[in-house]
Amino acid sequence: MAHILIICTANICRSPVAAALLRDRLAKRGLEDWTVTSAGTWAMVRRGASHNSLVVMSQYGIDISDHLARMVEETYLEEADLVLCMEEGHVEALMIEFPDQAHKIFPITAMTGQVYSVKDPYGGPLVEYQHMAAELAGIIDTGMDQIVELAGANSHEG
Repeated sequence: MAHILIICTANICRSPVAAALLRDRLAKRGLEDWTVTSAGTWAMVRRGASHNSLVVMSQYGIDISDHLARMVEETYLEEADLVLCMEEGHVEALMIEFPDQAHKIFPITAMTGQVYSVKDPYGGPLVEYQHMAAELAGIIDTGMDQIVELAGANSHEG
């Protein structure tokens, strides 16, 4: 059983959406016992997912209304077998702050063989959230084999 941690800034838009999509894709692969959590590099307030993230995920048939934002902590990274970040800046910041965990921190886009930041739709119209969710679904679907391989390999480390 592997544990994947997904990171964005406030943990209310991109990371809860990506976590929900990844949980859905893992379950469809028969990996229901895998854990997917999320956190933010600047999640100062424990609040729910943004309204438009809730709406977009309902369009995918997924309910994220129980999500509560949380600030990333070292224990979250220690517990995770793979850490996937929305932005290259998140990767850099986490690697500097938690150097012992650096080997398992990647941009989520790297799972597809590309490296770029996923745009934060916060404050934008619903259509920007729809684009973000579709982009994340594509990244997860394309990178799923790599995600499973990396998380699975790290979960067996001693």
